[in-house]
Amino acid sequence: KGVFVYRESAGDTRPLRFFARGDSYKLFGLIPTSVHLFGTRDKNYPIYLLGADQFGRDVFSRLLYGSQISLSIGIVGILLSFTFGVMIGGISGYFAGGTDAVVMRLCELIMSIPALYLIISLRAAFPPGMSSSEVYAMIIVILSFIGWASMARVIRGMALALREQQFVLAARALGQSHLKIVARHVLPNTFSYVIVAATLSVPYYILGEVVLSFLGVGIQEPQASWGLMLNAAQNTEYLRNYPWLLAPGAAIFITVLAFNVLGDGLRDAADVRTE
Repeated sequence: KGVFVYRESAGDTRPLRFFARGDSYKLFGLIPTSVHLFGTRDKNYPIYLLGADQFGRDVFSRLLYGSQISLSIGIVGILLSFTFGVMIGGISGYFAGGTDAVVMRLCELIMSIPALYLIISLRAAFPPGMSSSEVYAMIIVILSFIGWASMARVIRGMALALREQQFVLAARALGQSHLKIVARHVLPNTFSYVIVAATLSVPYYILGEVVLSFLGVGIQEPQASWGLMLNAAQNTEYLRNYPWLLAPGAAIFITVLAFNVLGDGLRDAADVRTE
């Protein structure tokens, strides 16, 4: 009930044309228009490049819309967690002593908990019935919370080495404040590593959202994300009738591979020892 069954209609053809008129939308979210790149003359016969799901919704459109959510969660989550991790790690390594010990024990505590279980536990702590925007923000907060510790540990080690460099000692001798030394001399010397690490870490944040949505505790219908779209593909009956529902899996694979290749390229470019 309520599920579409698709059958081939032999002999029934619908000619395509470019710049066909269809449903109204806003170009770039600003310009109202109804012109599409291509389509049929009859709006009752839309084109679904990747087919439709069990509810008659265009898989390609949902795939593109879902990419906004999945990719933005990864990128925003990285920006938040790495910004926090770089600041905490830089301060911890520069001041060392008791501050360093407390921060590192906290990092070790967070890193000792399996990430997947920590994500699910934190998600369960939030009340049910949250709106999609609230779930979106919550996922970013959770992924940022579990991601900053590993970055803080690495930056702390770099800051410990940098604090004894001649340019840092000279800045101290000139009477510059500790905050100014950290902001102007210590942290900027870690940015080449941070950029590479951030690029390589984006796929893990994307996969974190995918796992949550796939398990049904992430983005909820009627919104779309790659993980939520894959959730329907675990039903063998749907998968047998709609094999194109696996399209988000291909998108995830290509995206993760692209970020890893980009990260490897940036790492080679940043490593002066690489010939």
